[in-house]
Amino acid sequence: MKKLVPDPPLTAAQRGRNPEHDLANQQIRQKLSLQPADASLIQSLKKTISTPVSRDSLFSVRGGINAEEALLHVSLLLKSAEEVSDEITERGSGIERGLIWSLVHSVEMARAVVDALLDGSRHRP
Repeated sequence: MKKLVPDPPLTAAQRGRNPEHDLANQQIRQKLSLQPADASLIQSLKKTISTPVSRDSLFSVRGGINAEEALLHVSLLLKSAEEVSDEITERGSGIERGLIWSLVHSVEMARAVVDALLDGSRHRP
């Protein structure tokens, strides 16, 4: 059946844009633009501060860890999440499998970014 009336244009909310994400991206871009071009971003980062893992958690991030060591740990955590997600995907079905695969893909991309930052900081003269 052919539609006689075209669909109305999509609004910003329907297009899936999230104003909070746009604002966060803009703030990140502004901070990065303030960095000198020859400065290593990883070296300019301060050490970690003690931070609880979640509200009411018994666990926390230890303070005083340098950025490179913290990113190495993040990479290991993301690798573990990839492996667990891969295993779960094999057991999923239907929409669950697609959602889990999406999670796996997001974790792989996040780990690739962290690893690229670490590799880039190691290859600087």
